[in-house]
Amino acid sequence: MARTPSTADVVLHPVRLRIIQALLGGRERTTAQIAAELGDVSAATLYRHVATLADAGILDVVDEQRVRGAVERTYALHAAAADLQAEDVAAMTPEEHKVAFIAFLAGVLAGFERYIDSGDVDLDRDGVGYRHLALWLTDDELRDLLREVGDLVRDRLEYGPGTGRVRRLVSTVLVPGRGEE
Repeated sequence: MARTPSTADVVLHPVRLRIIQALLGGRERTTAQIAAELGDVSAATLYRHVATLADAGILDVVDEQRVRGAVERTYALHAAAADLQAEDVAAMTPEEHKVAFIAFLAGVLAGFERYIDSGDVDLDRDGVGYRHLALWLTDDELRDLLREVGDLVRDRLEYGPGTGRVRRLVSTVLVPGRGEE
């Protein structure tokens, strides 16, 4: 008997991660609009991955329109369903974590490449940055930092599209340095 795929199994695929990223921030998109953002993904592949995400309850159909005899669906991210739960993460093997991390990095890289390839690149104007910092923190100090950053971000998650607002993707990576003094 085949096991039911976990949220991690469904979400942690490079193309599906990019589809999810295209819908972050409360965006609603048709498959055609998603395809335009993921121009390097074939239509058949995109439709298959959108269907996988919808079947798993990660994408919701928020509208349907008849277009030239076919039904065009508009999708939105069911964000709570896309979040990996603690038990999903705990059940992953070290090898699965490596694969998941590579998929995550591939999604970040793809977003950065789309920005760079857009031709309208001004890192300062657009607030684009990437940094590598080392912080020396106790476990309690780390928990405080994560709570404070979480509070700052959570306060802004409800912002929607509006005059002067630009959708910005924020990605974080936190890795402990081992054996470093």
